[in-house]
Amino acid sequence: MADVLPLVEARLRSALGEPDARAAVTFLGADRIEVLRFTEDDIVRYATLGMSAHPMADPTAVVADPVRGPRAELVLTVRRGAGADTDKVLRPLAVLAASPQVEGVVVAPGASLDVGGPLWPGAPFTSVLVAESGGLVEDLELDAPAEPVRFLPLLPMTPNEAAWKRVHGAQALQERWLADGTDLRDPSRRPVSLG
Repeated sequence: MADVLPLVEARLRSALGEPDARAAVTFLGADRIEVLRFTEDDIVRYATLGMSAHPMADPTAVVADPVRGPRAELVLTVRRGAGADTDKVLRPLAVLAASPQVEGVVVAPGASLDVGGPLWPGAPFTSVLVAESGGLVEDLELDAPAEPVRFLPLLPMTPNEAAWKRVHGAQALQERWLADGTDLRDPSRRPVSLG
């Protein structure tokens, strides 16, 4: 099967425009992960490139299928400003994108991904909720039997929101955000009321 990454990058460019910055991170035992930054007015989007090079494998499988299995890239959208140095999110994003290769996890909508510290310096968020694909960047169909590449939005969560989500579920947290009018792009937003 042809290398999917040029196709993935072309899809990102067609949906988000030209990236104005890119960084690459390589982890021991894993392929290189790039993070591309797209800026439009006061919105900054960070998209991974490299996670979809191989399908994610069920960690219980004896042998990973080189063609079949879910493929994804991660997209984080934040509003510029408020003194937040969101460009420091590049390494945590690369860590999350490498987790299928390094830890054998399958990243899917509804999952929580924890980075073990603030997403960027001073951020109130230490984890993200993986949302459904198909909105901002359309899924990229590949030749059968390969599954499409999904571009999964990441929604930053505070530690309290992540704990609440573990008990009540992703849907309940998203409904709480919606009811509260939470701006999930605000890099310094306060946690939603969970009482």
